Amino acid sequence: METNTVKRQARRAVAFGAVGAATLGAFLLPAAPASAQPVTIPGVGTFEIPNEIPLPPGGLPGIELPAPPFSAPGKTLGESALDAALSKVGAPYVYGAAGPNAFDCSGLVQWSYREAGANVPRTSGEQLAYGNPISMGDLQPGDLVSFYGGGHSGLYAGDGNVVHASTSGTPVQVSPISSMPFAGARRF
Repeated sequence: METNTVKRQARRAVAFGAVGAATLGAFLLPAAPASAQPVTIPGVGTFEIPNEIPLPPGGLPGIELPAPPFSAPGKTLGESALDAALSKVGAPYVYGAAGPNAFDCSGLVQWSYREAGANVPRTSGEQLAYGNPISMGDLQPGDLVSFYGGGHSGLYAGDGNVVHASTSGTPVQVSPISSMPFAGARRF
């Protein structure tokens, strides 16, 4: 007899819990979305349980939710290329090298843009003729900056600096843009 009482109380608890949840759900939850999962409680019925519970506009009264995590906007192609170039500061200069371990000036630019997902020409002169011309006053991080009449290239690093593979014996470095004669700039 005691076993039947326990079974009966268990059925009541399950039924009350399901009915209580269904009743509460009817007041708090909108109709189940397409992503709802059916749940069957033997002897009680089948219920649609949503995968997530949407909150009403303005949230729930008296409950303060944490702010969503910060999400930075996506980087531009130039910013991604600049990140790649900056990761190679200190790499050796080797004439004709285009990475990933050694670079000449145009090789660094080409490799950096390839890492960012774009193909640019190989030589400094070709790079200066490629893309959209921009003035020195409109430079943005990652723009191609050309020097010495188009014979040397690097990427604008912001704050008046350029990252470039300078010359034999000098590794990839960040230098003031004013340290070389400006020939032009391009945005890819």
